[in-house]
Amino acid sequence: MSELAAGIDRYLEELARANESPHTLDAYRSDLRQFHEYLSPPGMEPPALAAIDTLLIREWLVKLYNDNLTAVTVRRKLAALRGLFGFLLREGVVAVNVARLVRTPKAPKTIPEVPSPAEMNALIEAVPEVQPGRPFPLRDRAIFELLYGCGLRVSELVGLNLDDLDRGERWVRVRGKGRKERQVPVAGKAAEALERYLAARPVVRDERGVFLNHRGKRLSDRGVRGLVKLYAALTGSDPALHPHSFRHAYATHLLADGADLRAIQELLGHARLSTTQKYTQVSLTDLMRVYDSAHPKAR
Repeated sequence: MSELAAGIDRYLEELARANESPHTLDAYRSDLRQFHEYLSPPGMEPPALAAIDTLLIREWLVKLYNDNLTAVTVRRKLAALRGLFGFLLREGVVAVNVARLVRTPKAPKTIPEVPSPAEMNALIEAVPEVQPGRPFPLRDRAIFELLYGCGLRVSELVGLNLDDLDRGERWVRVRGKGRKERQVPVAGKAAEALERYLAARPVVRDERGVFLNHRGKRLSDRGVRGLVKLYAALTGSDPALHPHSFRHAYATHLLADGADLRAIQELLGHARLSTTQKYTQVSLTDLMRVYDSAHPKAR
């Protein structure tokens, strides 16, 4: 095993011990192995860790751009590399974190597409009826209600345990990015859908997950993405809908109805207010659309 491959394995093991999310672990594992492969042409070993410099890393980033990867993806891969060399620096294997000397690519500022309240409600209300033969309609309805009613990330939703639910006070304990915990209120319709599902949820020994798949195991984030795609297709909704669309809608609709931006930041679990502020851009875009269509001086 090369020195680089051994370092990658030790770094991933440390992330696992630190309870990093499975999604982050999978992404970093893929990114770092891709970097290892780039430095290992057929029949050759990658250079020693001390020989990896900023020029090699920049060359790899150029290849990623040539492969038509987005700036957001390239930024994540560079973050994985910075984490690796930071770990190796703490181990005393390298003298400097060379990945931190490479400039972070700028990501374009994009405004997320957000379904309207009517569109969200129509999709959620259609969940029990669109396919009567579905095996878990109560579970599917509760998933949709919680995604929109609580603004959860898909990883947070599938990570919920039964003891995270305060059914009396209608709160849920959520473990977000970096294992940071927060409490989120459960809206009335979401609470009702959750109670109906829990009453029918199979009792599976030693399985703490709230949402289960057909094998009685914790539902995966891929499973939730598949459900969203399925119901979007069955109801004729936007085929580009994904679980994060519900989170965008949650934040945007709260803001449009006058909720405080700081409160929305807390509800979403954003570390920085700037991340939450993108939803103000969505609202401003909607306002400009109304102005352009209605004001006599707009045209």
